Amino acid sequence: MEITTLYTYFKECGCVSTDTRNCPEGSMFIALKGETFNGNAFAKQALEKGCRYAVVDEAEYADGENIFLVDDCLKCLQDLAREHRRALGTPIVGITGTNGKTTIATLLYKLVRALGHKAGLLSTVVNYIDNEAITATHTTPDAIALNSLLRRMVDAGCEYAFMEVSSHSIAQERVAGLDFDGALFTNLTRDHIDYHKTFDNYRDTKKRLFDSLKKSAFAITNKDDKNGLVMTQNCQATVYTYSTRSLADYKAQILEEGFDGMLLHINNREVFVPLVGRFNVSNLLCIYGAALSLGFSETDVLCVLSTLRPVNGRFETIHSSKGWTAIVDYAHTPDAVDNVIQTIREIKKEGARLITVVGCGGNRDKGKRPMMAQIAKRGSEQLILTSDNPRNEDPKEILKDMTDGLNTDELRSTLVIEDRAAAIQTACTLAQANDVILIAGKGHEDYQIIQGVKHHFDDHEEVKKYI
Repeated sequence: MEITTLYTYFKECGCVSTDTRNCPEGSMFIALKGETFNGNAFAKQALEKGCRYAVVDEAEYADGENIFLVDDCLKCLQDLAREHRRALGTPIVGITGTNGKTTIATLLYKLVRALGHKAGLLSTVVNYIDNEAITATHTTPDAIALNSLLRRMVDAGCEYAFMEVSSHSIAQERVAGLDFDGALFTNLTRDHIDYHKTFDNYRDTKKRLFDSLKKSAFAITNKDDKNGLVMTQNCQATVYTYSTRSLADYKAQILEEGFDGMLLHINNREVFVPLVGRFNVSNLLCIYGAALSLGFSETDVLCVLSTLRPVNGRFETIHSSKGWTAIVDYAHTPDAVDNVIQTIREIKKEGARLITVVGCGGNRDKGKRPMMAQIAKRGSEQLILTSDNPRNEDPKEILKDMTDGLNTDELRSTLVIEDRAAAIQTACTLAQANDVILIAGKGHEDYQIIQGVKHHFDDHEEVKKYI
C-alpha cells in the first residue's frame, strides 16, 4: 500500500499503537518485531481491543478486514512519521553530541519564548509543551511518544521545537522520519561504548543526523572539536561553524570570568552572561548561531542571552555562609569532568582548594572509570570517590575500577566513601573559606538506583543540609 494512501487512514485514527496492552480506541496498530515477539501475530487482537486499523508485513496475518499489508512495518512507521511531520509544519531543531545537549536545547527553548514565541522542548531533564512541563523518561522518546509530543506542541500553537537527539535514538530509528530543519553538533568524547562497542560506531551514528538533513535545513558544528567537520561531510544543508580558538562563522572570547558569569566578546559584540566556563562559551555560540539561522536579530538574541540562567544540574553554584562554594554538575564522562575542573581552577582564588566528589554509573562503560578517577585526582587538591547510580552492580566493584586508575601515592590521599550522602557531608566538613566543592555525575537527577531500586537522592539537598 502506498504511504500516501495509508496516511489517509492514519489521519482518521490520529495516533499509532505498537503494543496491544496500550492501544487507544480508534488508533492504528502497526506490527513491529522484537527479539522475542512478532507483532504481526497480535494484529487481530489489536482490532478486537478497539484499534480501527492494523498494519502487518507478513501476508499470513493480512487476511482480515481493516488489516493492511506493507513491505516493512518499521519503515512504514517511519514514513508515517515523515508524512505527519510534513503536515505539522513546526520547525524542529535537533541537538546531538556527547556533552552540552541539554544546556543548548533548554536555553534555545527559553530564548525563543523570551522573544515572545511559543516553543516545545524535548530534553534529558524535562519536556515542555510551551509552558506545560512533562516528565522526561529518556533523552529522546520512542518514535510514537515523540510524534505524540510533537503533535501536542502543534496543537498548543508552538512555533518551534527543540530536541536532544541521542545516539541511541538514531541507532534505534526513534527519530527516523523527522525532517529536521536544523541540526547542531556540540562535541564528541568517550561515552556509551557499552552500547556502540567502538568510538567510530558512536561517531558515525551521530553523523547520520547530519547526513539526513535536507538542502533547505541548516547545520551548525563545533570547529574546536576534531569531529566537528567530520559531522558535516556529505551534508546537504547550509553549514555554519563556531569556535573559541579559530576563525569561524560564530566566534567568542572570554574577557572576564567569575563564579557568577562571564563577560564575552561574541562576533565583535560584548555581552555579560550568567554562565561560566569555556565549554559554556561553546554552548552559547551554538545557541547564538541557531537563533540567527532561525531568523532572529543579533541584538535581540544577545539581549536574551544576557538573562539566561544555568540549566538545572549544569554548573549550578551553591554558596556557603562559611565562604566556600559548591558546584553541582552532571559531568559523567572523562572530558566533561576535565572541562568542569579546568573551569573551576581558572576561576577560584589563589590558594583555594578544589574538593571533588565523583563516582561512576553501574551497568555502563567500565573503561571510563579509571580515566575519570585519574582526571579528577590530578585536577583536585582533595578527591572523594563515591557511588553514582550503581544500578545492578556492586558499588564496591565500581569503586575498585575507579581506584585502579590511581597509583599508590594518589590512593593514599584519596578518600573512598561508598555512601554518597556521607561523601558530600565529608566534603562540606573539609571545606574552608574560598574552597570549591565539585559534586559531579548526577546533576539534575533526584534519585539513586541501587540494586535496581530507585531511591530519592538529590545532590543539591545534601549540600544544603550543611550550608
